[in-house]
Amino acid sequence: MRSTYPVVLSGKFVLAIIIGVSFATVIFAMPGTSHAQSADKPGQSNTDPDIKTLPPAYNDQMLRLAEILGAVHYLRELCGADEGMLWRDQMENIVENENPTAQRKAEIFSRFNRGFRSYREIYRQCTPSAVEAVTLYMRQGTRLAGEIPSRFGR
Repeated sequence: MRSTYPVVLSGKFVLAIIIGVSFATVIFAMPGTSHAQSADKPGQSNTDPDIKTLPPAYNDQMLRLAEILGAVHYLRELCGADEGMLWRDQMENIVENENPTAQRKAEIFSRFNRGFRSYREIYRQCTPSAVEAVTLYMRQGTRLAGEIPSRFGR
């Protein structure tokens, strides 16, 4: 159900988060960027099933960004932004460029889905509080998308 509340986020603000997310995506695609730390022991190969891989240093920020993108994906569409799969595509692009393990990929998408579903359970129509939530998430997402490559990129 479409709302009578306008989507108050300017195109400039939406563009800022897309650029931030795209920037974060680029950092994962850079050669030499470490995405995970391995607990390698001398003489063991990375294919050894006993070797545990630690999550990357930016794991908490990435999971939070995934959750925010899921919430924004739901709320922007609910409030009439008509952006289709823009936010889901951004999330897929980040994950594709990070090239995580299957377990980590599942965890990231699980957080995206958690963000999406948590608002789908609460909001059936666009309300002023839904618009405010989108505004707050867009700001936080923009900050995180810039923080991940600036703090953790090489």
